[in-house]
Amino acid sequence: MESSSRGVLVNKDALMCPVCELAELETFREIERKRYLRCGNCKATVMAPECRLTPDEERAVYHLHDNDPDDAGYRRFLSKLADPMMAILPEGAAGLDFGCGPGPALARMFEEAGFSVALYDLFFYPELSVLEKRYDFVTCTEVVEHLFEPARVFAQFDQFLKPGGVLGIMTCFQTDDDRFDNWHYRRDPTHVVFYREDTFEWLAGHYGWQLEVPAKDVVLLRKPL
Repeated sequence: MESSSRGVLVNKDALMCPVCELAELETFREIERKRYLRCGNCKATVMAPECRLTPDEERAVYHLHDNDPDDAGYRRFLSKLADPMMAILPEGAAGLDFGCGPGPALARMFEEAGFSVALYDLFFYPELSVLEKRYDFVTCTEVVEHLFEPARVFAQFDQFLKPGGVLGIMTCFQTDDDRFDNWHYRRDPTHVVFYREDTFEWLAGHYGWQLEVPAKDVVLLRKPL
């Protein structure tokens, strides 16, 4: 701790929550020499920055993903988000699949249903021009848990969406602290942020989005008209 110019004690080593940017992170757990921190405001759990993989290590893990657009099982998994989202979109809506990965199966599913979809992925589809447009919907499946700067990306999502547009997110909700140590989602070394439903409720309130949880680990967030 050190004193500021106003005589207030400030922890110079404290980390602000990367999701809400309103509260200092507090120690939650240390597991296998990795530190995890918790936000008392939005309830997100965050891996300490020093424990993250390097970009090359992260890319190597993503190349191991087998996201085949023709895999029936993978399509069933994605349908948890796709089905309720398609049901509320207007005919011919145009969207962005943010973090689509090497095999953009979800985008293909939307295109087969008559929607148009642009692709963006930092490692596999890094076309920045698609981030300069506005969309009727944005999909983000199994992505937000990888974000080093989630607050910045959620602000981008709000900019991407037209009034009335819908943001669809799929990520495993963190629910049980007693199971966190052995949770499969925590054991993925590329997962650095873990969200509770409380976290999405905070985000919805912050941006004025309407929140719906149509299925386990799925949220739909509608931007107001």
